[in-house]
Amino acid sequence: MAYDTFERELRLIVNDLSPESINAELAKYAKKSLNEVISSGRASKNYTRYVNGIRGASEESVKAPGPIIYDFSLWEPIITFAISELQKRSPVKSGRFRSSYVVLADQKIVTDYDSIPPSAEVIITNSQPYIRKVEAGIIGKKRGYVFDGAKNACARQFGSSNSGGFSFETVWLDISNGLIAGVPYILKRNGSRKDRQAGMPITYPAIVINQVD
Repeated sequence: MAYDTFERELRLIVNDLSPESINAELAKYAKKSLNEVISSGRASKNYTRYVNGIRGASEESVKAPGPIIYDFSLWEPIITFAISELQKRSPVKSGRFRSSYVVLADQKIVTDYDSIPPSAEVIITNSQPYIRKVEAGIIGKKRGYVFDGAKNACARQFGSSNSGGFSFETVWLDISNGLIAGVPYILKRNGSRKDRQAGMPITYPAIVINQVD
């Protein structure tokens, strides 16, 4: 996957133009190009703008030769791929587990992936109470097959050792009450470990995704 920063070099014929006119034409061309790539569906409406290296500055503040850079969010294809991979690896007896994946961005549930800021931390987990048994290999495939396996597939598809890629990590999360309906599940019986006793909330396996600067 290409680096999610879209950068276009703007070249103008500047014969007989004043510096102010050059700046104005540069800003005009940048905004026109931005509208074209968004309206064509080639880029997300969610982006961060950098003008002369200043985050959030307006195009009109540009000083030639710029640059004007638009850093677009590419979360939608990444999250869609991750969920698809998780679902392919999930138990399919009732289909309940496959339909219970939840996406969090900066600790909030999201369904519109294009609305997620490029700098957000994205977490994908599952709300079913037997999630630990699935990842432990007690239900379904071998241990680590669902979340850890999907994480590895995501890293192969979208990760990068260079700047501009994404990092993928499998973690076990303590999820606060009220964030996801029915989560966390409270254990009804004692387990063999000190952190698996009746009355305690379970931890949830999850894929955590961050953009690599």
